Amino acid sequence: MKDDRRSVFRDAPSDIETSRGVPDTPQTRAPSYRLAFNDDDFLCRDELRPVRLQLELLKPQMLLDEYGVESTVVLFGGARIPSPDKKDTAKTETLAELSKYYEEAREFSRLMTLKGLGNGKHDYVICTGGGPGVMEAGNKGAAEAGGISIGLNVVLPHEQAPNEYVTPDLCFNFHYFAIRKMHFLMRAKAVCIFPGGFGTLDELFESLTLIQTGRMERVPFLLFGESFWRRIVNWEALKDAGTISPDDLDLFRFVETAQEAVDVINDWRWAGTKRDFMPGR
Repeated sequence: MKDDRRSVFRDAPSDIETSRGVPDTPQTRAPSYRLAFNDDDFLCRDELRPVRLQLELLKPQMLLDEYGVESTVVLFGGARIPSPDKKDTAKTETLAELSKYYEEAREFSRLMTLKGLGNGKHDYVICTGGGPGVMEAGNKGAAEAGGISIGLNVVLPHEQAPNEYVTPDLCFNFHYFAIRKMHFLMRAKAVCIFPGGFGTLDELFESLTLIQTGRMERVPFLLFGESFWRRIVNWEALKDAGTISPDDLDLFRFVETAQEAVDVINDWRWAGTKRDFMPGR
């Protein structure tokens, strides 16, 4: 991170370095003497949660801006979906069958990365949760195309290392799920949902709600695997019950292949538009 500030005042890193060389006394060893912004114990207090939320918003935002990332294509999907060459290790027959979507995610990410590189900018940058399964496939496809990709990891009790295909300078780690979700969508030109579990369902419905309510632009919203998603969610029952509008079913598209998804994105006619009303209300 560059320090381009112009100030007559002494900078914070210099004071951190100076503070390490003070005499060792009971006073300088006391927690109260530590510089507040260099005191991990202080920053982790409950009362500092608003500051930590702000830091998690700012750090990725600033680094992505400095890197020149202009837009992203977001991939959500299951961490348990294996690559086709490892589908014999899948815990269920369904997971083994879903391994085909690992390859579709990989190819889709390769094609979208090539599209971004063709603009001469960091555009259409693949953004995943940085983990295994579909996420790994997305980052891998971007790397194979010679482009960059983003990984937004989150600390979990069973924490794994980020997958090896995320661009190191664009590999982030979060404590707050809510701030992580904001970063997924802040630059999104498209949202692609592959088969997955609770986390994928959470990301699907939260993102779709933002578009439905006009809080987010109507970007291409693609669900890979129509048969899977129709088994998991009874979309027609929601419409028939009146809990969603029939028009809400037009906010997303089912696709099966990488090329089909690319074609939908290329032909998207609602770019830059937001809903200004809620059908059915």
